[in-house]
Amino acid sequence: MGHPAIGTLPWGSLAGAALAGLMMLPAGALAQAGPQEVDVALVIAVDISYSMDEDEQRLQRKGYVEALRSTPVLDAIARGPVGRIAATYVEWAGSNSQDIIVPWQVIEGPESADAFVERIAAAPIRRAYRTSISGAIDFAANLFGSSGVAAMRQVIDISGDGPNNQGRPVTDARDEAVARNITINGLPLLYKRSSYMDIADLDAYYRDCVIGGLGAFMVPVREIEQFQDTIRKKLVMEIAGVSGPAPQVERTAAEKKASCLVGEWRWNERMGN
Repeated sequence: MGHPAIGTLPWGSLAGAALAGLMMLPAGALAQAGPQEVDVALVIAVDISYSMDEDEQRLQRKGYVEALRSTPVLDAIARGPVGRIAATYVEWAGSNSQDIIVPWQVIEGPESADAFVERIAAAPIRRAYRTSISGAIDFAANLFGSSGVAAMRQVIDISGDGPNNQGRPVTDARDEAVARNITINGLPLLYKRSSYMDIADLDAYYRDCVIGGLGAFMVPVREIEQFQDTIRKKLVMEIAGVSGPAPQVERTAAEKKASCLVGEWRWNERMGN
């Protein structure tokens, strides 16, 4: 029996043939259609400086692992206009110490969330010298160019337990990132024991010197028991694109702005370099 001419094929057959042909195209050809759309591209930038001991590092890791696969976070992702996000997990310390623990990955449900957090949990715990928030912001801001997605929003989620003490001024890095339409949110950790290099008003420092951009906010962690719950709430807010309600540190009219060079001053006074 002869095959019918193309012009006589029913529409269903044409559609099926077209679909079969599309499926046989190489991945590169499909990628030319454009990057995958996501609601937010999120860089999770986590402090691993020596001011945090290994137990605190494990607690921090566990907080992100449990939060990213929690029902509230997965629900927040599903409720977005697109219903998926892209994320990468970075650990940082000094100005030349930034490591990508989990590269960019799309998260759109429990399976992809589990795959993401399993890579976080499997990575060895490490610590490094100094604290360069500016270096972390610069590194994170440059990652968006390699995300491979089209994001409605670009957000850096940065956590840390001390002020910038290495690299360029943190406000310079913040302002450049904000000029690129990147939002920087903060998670200042205030529960640790104090030392000479710590500052009591780290939450005010993050408010005045670190966070910035559209809808930027910071949520301080004052008790170690709050860590996991605070991370979960913060991620939900970032994914949903809301900046409140959140515990904020409001500056009164008489209160001075936090010194954005306090970390550098203290380091130079203590170490002389």
